[in-house]
Amino acid sequence: MADKISLKDTISIGIGGMVGGGIFAVLGLAVSIAQGGTPLAFLFAGLLAVITSYSYAKLSQKYPDRGGTVKFINQGFGVSIFSGAINNLLWVSYIIMLSLYASAFGAYAPNLLAISSNTTIDFHIYASGIIVLATAINYYSIAVVGKIESYAVIIKLIILIGFIGVGAYGLIGNPNLSQLAISNWESPVQLFAAGMVIFVAYEGFELIANAAPDIVNPEKNIPKAYYYSVIFVIVLYIIISIVTVGSLPFNTIATAEDYVLAEAAKPMLGKIGFTIITIAALISTFSAINASLYGGSRVNFEIAEDDELPHHFTSKLWNQPIGLLITAIATLVLVNILDLESISTAGSVGFILIFGIVNWVGFKCTKDTGSNKIIPICGCVLCLMALVILINQQYQSNLTGVLVSLGVIVLCFITEWIYKTSEKKKKT
Repeated sequence: MADKISLKDTISIGIGGMVGGGIFAVLGLAVSIAQGGTPLAFLFAGLLAVITSYSYAKLSQKYPDRGGTVKFINQGFGVSIFSGAINNLLWVSYIIMLSLYASAFGAYAPNLLAISSNTTIDFHIYASGIIVLATAINYYSIAVVGKIESYAVIIKLIILIGFIGVGAYGLIGNPNLSQLAISNWESPVQLFAAGMVIFVAYEGFELIANAAPDIVNPEKNIPKAYYYSVIFVIVLYIIISIVTVGSLPFNTIATAEDYVLAEAAKPMLGKIGFTIITIAALISTFSAINASLYGGSRVNFEIAEDDELPHHFTSKLWNQPIGLLITAIATLVLVNILDLESISTAGSVGFILIFGIVNWVGFKCTKDTGSNKIIPICGCVLCLMALVILINQQYQSNLTGVLVSLGVIVLCFITEWIYKTSEKKKKT
């Protein structure tokens, strides 16, 4: 039993995966799209995460495997060009998430310590530097990665809950509270689109699937871990967005879009509050980069093991999968060429598509898993609707993000097709 993971630790994996750098990176972006209806945007995204977690819970119980999502997709579609392309998309989506976290780190860090007089240069130095540091830690010791993650989850939750407590008190008599009125909400379609752009803030609960073989009393604890962690994070995000929109005028939020959570601590706690939240953001994004680098390299290794990528990817460099170095280099490139909204859009498109497919697998396997057919098919349909609404909204305001998202998906399919075709030729 010593090697087994308790319910409490499993919930921590889910919460830690979601409350990484996402909320620090995309809160300002959510407000810019949804305005006073931001809490509703977070609710919409959260409901999609809850429905999807049902499929994950049922599949994790029936097919516990450290490959998690990769294994579920292979279970539903066999080892084929389609499953290989989607699993490759999962790996690329991890790289996009890493870029998002590094982008958030690069936006917050110069507020604490400026390196040059140019914030853009500082952003690139910090964003690149943190990826290099996290890669070095991953190569040095996986145990250190685990320790950083376990401490970081506690620190960031204490600070965020403290921010909510102080911030909620600061809302009393705050004139900006009127910004939350329905008259300041965007249209329902726009609110839903905003929720889908920032859906990446909920990505992370699926990491519970990778821990499924080691969870104590899996029949009871796997579903509890998914539902408790997702519902806790929905409530946390909604309250944080209420406090933020009620604390600061919209024009201030727009100016400080990339580090808005730190700015929202200013009205009550002044410069000290700003500094505390900035430190929390740096700890959160650093721990998220650490964990995602580890997760991304493992996904890459699993895909190669399942013959959906060349077997060169199962080779090791300095005792770690070669995918770790490739993941880090790809992240460095992305974070230095794309803006935050494009990164967020590409990440959301990738994960919504993957979650839609996992919901479809959940629907296909209802006989084996003993699950309700309606919930997974609703999840699948909602994911498809979310994709259409998200792409349509972003096509009008952020064409780069849409082109990057679609380009990544097409590239994953072409790469997998070329690989599978060449492998077939070798065998014949």
